[in-house]
Amino acid sequence: MVSASKLQQRMTNNLWGWFFVLPTFAGMLALNIIPAFQTVWQSFFKVGDFGKGSVFVGLAHYVQLMRDAQIWQALLNTVIYAFVEVPLSVVIGFIFAVILNQGLKGQGFFRTVFFLPMVVAPAAAAMVWRYLLSTNFGLINHTLKAIGLAPVGWISDPNLAIFSLALTGIWGSFGYVTILFLAGLQEIPNDYYEAADIEGAGFWRKHLRITIPLISPTTFFITVIRTIGALQIFDSIFVILGRHSPVLPRTQSLVFLFYRYSFIENNRGYGATIILLLLVVIMLITFIQQSVQKRWVHYG
Repeated sequence: MVSASKLQQRMTNNLWGWFFVLPTFAGMLALNIIPAFQTVWQSFFKVGDFGKGSVFVGLAHYVQLMRDAQIWQALLNTVIYAFVEVPLSVVIGFIFAVILNQGLKGQGFFRTVFFLPMVVAPAAAAMVWRYLLSTNFGLINHTLKAIGLAPVGWISDPNLAIFSLALTGIWGSFGYVTILFLAGLQEIPNDYYEAADIEGAGFWRKHLRITIPLISPTTFFITVIRTIGALQIFDSIFVILGRHSPVLPRTQSLVFLFYRYSFIENNRGYGATIILLLLVVIMLITFIQQSVQKRWVHYG
């Protein structure tokens, strides 16, 4: 039997626990859960101004989405961007983390420098990249001209623009990836490397046989969160290219189309349907990542 005083103490602790959790839960409810259900609801309606006068259209938006070639091109653009940006961010971040983990002087300084892109406002960073990549006035093309090379249509060539956007994404995320990898590397016991040295293992063999397998949980985590982030690309397209760029058909993402339909064309019902498609894509890719992780992720 639990005494009355202990039961009262347990209830008090529970109440205090709920009290501290309540602000976070209220924020999630107001900013995440309720809007999610509203998005699903709006996908079945032609939403009126200020959310009033909505007309039920059933599955009409979903039928329109299935027939809309622009949507599927945007989905292809989004997937291409993610499949370029994420692997390169992971590889580059891992290489820099390994270098920093060698005990270099000024390691704290380099960590700060690498992490700075993550704290810069995305719109401000995108504006800088817009001028760097400009075909006629960009610093990169100006440098190419100075050394006798022809300028490149970084953001004006439909075949190249999506890769230029991926370049900006890599710049913005590799520092964060580096810090996460560095934290994971410092959790690996040094005994493994000392044993490998005794066995005569070289630099590459030690990292292939020790570092990569033991860092695989961190790699998996980074890959998942970076994929989800890359599939939601919007700000760099909006700022670097703008709404009237001729290369938009080959670069606009699903989130960009959601913005256009919801806030420019005031078709929030169709915009909600587009964002639900993106949700399904993210869930599908994440499920695939979770399914195959057992083949290459080693815990313990």
